Amino acid sequence: MTVLFWILGALAVPTLIFVLWLAWVFLKELFHPTPDDDAEAAEAAEAAQAAEKLGLLPAERQNTDLAAPQPAEWTTVLAAVRGGDWKPAADLLATIGRDWERRSAVAYLLAECAAEEDSWLLAWETERRDDPDAAVVRARSTVILAWKLRGGKRAEYTTREQFDAFHRTLAGAREEIARAAALNPDDPTPYVAEIWVALGLGYPNAQMDTLWAEITERAPHHYEAHFSALQYWCAKWRGSERLAAEFAERAAADAPLGSLLTALPLIAHFEHDESEDTEADNTPQMRARVDAALADAAAADPSHPRLPELRHLLAFYLHLQDRNKAALEQFKLVDGHVNALPWRYRGDMAGYYCQVRDTVVRTVAEAAPAAA
Repeated sequence: MTVLFWILGALAVPTLIFVLWLAWVFLKELFHPTPDDDAEAAEAAEAAQAAEKLGLLPAERQNTDLAAPQPAEWTTVLAAVRGGDWKPAADLLATIGRDWERRSAVAYLLAECAAEEDSWLLAWETERRDDPDAAVVRARSTVILAWKLRGGKRAEYTTREQFDAFHRTLAGAREEIARAAALNPDDPTPYVAEIWVALGLGYPNAQMDTLWAEITERAPHHYEAHFSALQYWCAKWRGSERLAAEFAERAAADAPLGSLLTALPLIAHFEHDESEDTEADNTPQMRARVDAALADAAAADPSHPRLPELRHLLAFYLHLQDRNKAALEQFKLVDGHVNALPWRYRGDMAGYYCQVRDTVVRTVAEAAPAAA
């Protein structure tokens, strides 16, 4: 037994020494970071200060709900419905009329409010029973509610109860979409909402093609419709990398300048790019795509509700292509709101945005003396 104790003691000594060494390393790094860590932290702080001098906002002041500020009128209407008054919303949609891009954007924002609390929408529906504007908000809100019921986690982390509620609510949304479409036959907005039903219920490709024909017959270059349909054609949903790229390239090629549909090839690339470097972002094809998107943004209506989404993508890809001066110009135009690709998929949306933006600011500042 004595021999066994001696053996165990001999083994314990090096183990104790190793544990003490690990503790020393941990404490050393905690209180005295390595020079590389110090240098990186100093560079990040310097870049953040340079961004602040340009009037750019820190991460804690970035809006993570929107891609850009809303028009003041829209903000007022949303505040009214949250307070229970639906009439400003009805007036706004009536004023927008056949501007389908703005109609779908406003209907979505109203639908988000209704998915949280819909007493104001119920009052609207009661007073104006067959109002197509109320009907389209109801249809969109039901789709949004379905996705809220599912939750944002991957399938393996989503419960059977969540999936059942999700599928049941989406099935009910199809009836409301059909009603909204019947009440306003020229409006593509109900069909745009149905794309998200197609994703959730797994429409086969042929059925999606039929739905897409309904949309393009009414609004052939509708940005939100194209963005949503591209999600359907991505490999993570009902398509593949090839189908998504073909859809995106075809839409961009057929679209008039100023429609913003040059964003689609960039989005298709982003959705499927799993590389660890920037080589895939610097091909002649990708540089041409970014150039086309720059021209598209320049030609677009400055008040287009989706223009900031394209600018966020441009800022990102211009940086990856070492065109940092041009990237900074795009960052200046969108700073303050970060709910857009490519930041949207990150847990720390604002932090990631500011990290890339501040790198651009530092790179431009470092290049300035050389240029002079």
